Amino acid sequence: MPPEAPAAEEESGPRSGAGAYGDYLAEREEVLRHKWNLSEQAGQDVGFETALTDWAQNHRSAWRKLRTRKSNE
Repeated sequence: MPPEAPAAEEESGPRSGAGAYGDYLAEREEVLRHKWNLSEQAGQDVGFETALTDWAQNHRSAWRKLRTRKSNE
C-alpha cells in the first residue's frame, strides 16, 4: 500500500531527510561561492566562518525566498 501524501501543514514545515540535506548542500555551495568572492575582493582568504557569517547576515533570507519560489514552480 503506498504511503499517504503529507498534509498541507506538513509540507509547509521544516524539511527533513534527503530534502533537508539537499538544502544544506545548496546553501553550503552558496557560502563557498561567497567566500571566493569575498576573498578575491580582500586579496586573501577570508575563511569559511567569515564568509558564512557575512552571507547569513546579508544574503540568506533573499536566497531562501528565491529557492522556495523556484521549488514551488
